[in-house]
Amino acid sequence: TRKNCGTCHFFGGGGEGVKHGDLDSSMFKPNRALDVHMAVEGENFNCTRCHTTTQHSISGRCYKTPATQDKRTLLQSDIITRITCISCHSEKPHKPGVKANDHTDKVACQTCHIPEFARVNSTKMMWDWSKAGERKEGKPIKKMKDGRPVYDGMKGEFIWEKNVQPEYLWYNGIVKNVLLTDKIDPAQVTRLNYPVGDYNDPDARIYPFKIHKGKQPYDRVHKTMVVPKLFGPKGSGSYWSEYEWKTAITKGMDYAGLPFSGEFDFAQTEYMFQTTHMVAPKEKSLSCTECHTRNGRLANLAGFYMPGRDGNKALNVIGWGSVIAALIGVLGHGAGRVVSRKRREKKNEQRDDQ
Repeated sequence: TRKNCGTCHFFGGGGEGVKHGDLDSSMFKPNRALDVHMAVEGENFNCTRCHTTTQHSISGRCYKTPATQDKRTLLQSDIITRITCISCHSEKPHKPGVKANDHTDKVACQTCHIPEFARVNSTKMMWDWSKAGERKEGKPIKKMKDGRPVYDGMKGEFIWEKNVQPEYLWYNGIVKNVLLTDKIDPAQVTRLNYPVGDYNDPDARIYPFKIHKGKQPYDRVHKTMVVPKLFGPKGSGSYWSEYEWKTAITKGMDYAGLPFSGEFDFAQTEYMFQTTHMVAPKEKSLSCTECHTRNGRLANLAGFYMPGRDGNKALNVIGWGSVIAALIGVLGHGAGRVVSRKRREKKNEQRDDQ
């Protein structure tokens, strides 16, 4: 049931809408405007209608085309068929002759059919751990806005948003992650996870993502991310008992068996969640001009030519020059015809007078 799955997945990461922008309590009983598949007055799908399961081997943990032909070992003993929209709707989901059918080799269905996420309840878009630690009489301070915590002395500062436009990335079904042993550049934003794929990858499609921004501690000497110990009773060295970052990081890295220099700071990070729920009704799907325009939704997705967005200056000059020359020619020809007609009329008048 939705309640069985949603009790965990709608509240993952410490609260409702913290992780996913397309999964929250509004999906327990959504209407058609929120999700056409799970709408209680429509198809009324439960989670297992798509996420089929055998002995808790649940399909849908990754997404790839074609889903019906590809299996991959995700865990050592866990081979799961992956699902996508085409599992039900085919690679030509629209009526014959509809231009959208020509996009399915490069564009995922979700890109057009999920124009925004978090359309009912807000989702957390930023989490700044460097601001944590404020307390009053020994207890962490909490600040609320519109029913959401915007500051928590235990966790830091947050930003929540509704009706969020996704960001778009190439994705072939593989996601890579930054490990605690990987070097980072603290002067740059560290993508803690990132999808693999580009325009030339035949398995890649343009997918919508929620990008969750953060600010997290890292080791200034080793240039690696660190894991602090958060939980624990007084005297355990945990952050939530002592509110000392150095002690908490020392304890956490020791438990992980990794080195810590003793020097830390906070780095900007991003974490990406592929968006596939909250499928809007077809009349709310994206129009062509939302992408095929210079400042459209795909303005920052480089590496390929897209009509309406991209252009070649030399070709533009030649093209517009040809248009102007043709226009001058047409106007000149028309003017010549007018002058010629008036001359003929004048000659005819003179002949009649004679």
